[in-house]
Amino acid sequence: MPDQETGYAKVNLALHVRERLANGYHRLETLFVFAEDGDALKGALADDLTLTIAGPFSAGLDAGADNLVMKAAYGLQAAFGVQQGARITLEKRLPVAAGIGGGSADAAAAIRLLCGLWGLDRRDERVLVLAEGLGADVPACIESVTVRGEGVGERLLPVDGAGLSGLPILLANPLVACPTGPVFKGWDGVDRGPLVDNCAIGALRAARNDLQRPAIALVPEIATLLDQLACQSGVALTRMSGSGATCFALFEDDAARDAAAAALSPCWTLATRLR
Repeated sequence: MPDQETGYAKVNLALHVRERLANGYHRLETLFVFAEDGDALKGALADDLTLTIAGPFSAGLDAGADNLVMKAAYGLQAAFGVQQGARITLEKRLPVAAGIGGGSADAAAAIRLLCGLWGLDRRDERVLVLAEGLGADVPACIESVTVRGEGVGERLLPVDGAGLSGLPILLANPLVACPTGPVFKGWDGVDRGPLVDNCAIGALRAARNDLQRPAIALVPEIATLLDQLACQSGVALTRMSGSGATCFALFEDDAARDAAAAALSPCWTLATRLR
């Protein structure tokens, strides 16, 4: 039985906002990819459900029932009638409110972890229903593979992302929180066209993140970081992920990625590869 999982960092290589819906949500087209690294979760069978949070970004996080990891755990218990508990430890390595999955990736990792501990099939329809109820990004984070997201991000369509797997990527964050709600509220409402169904780097360069502009209006440091990434040697693509403030750059090789990480002004960075 697996006793550990990774909450893989989620990256939106492109994010097209097509429409603001009457319920306040937005109709999106996005390309989800996942880094090889992220938060770390460990678990062991226990009588009760408990969560302990540690790590460099653990400060101020609530380990109670409102945490998405705990909501995922209680939801699994209820959906499958599980009587067992679990002792879960979350090592928070990724910044909070950063546009790279965070709580969604941790909830998905908790689902995978607990399905293993409790002997559940994570591909059961009840798991998908639970994931959708926890948040728009959680369904994509369950398998954490390259996929196209539509609707509010919950409708997942397979794509051929084989050419992206293994690419060196550098994530960088100015360590300024960028709340999702205000960023979406700042979108200007202009539909700038669909996301093409093509994972080639050349096609992705012509794509965009429609939340980048409103995020920069709230956190100007994002623009500075994007400029720094764009001028690095060996860059293939650079953009903001999700609603920010994390930015990313894809590189031709590991050496170029690592040199860029060393050259950036003081900020949080993660040098990794795409899964």
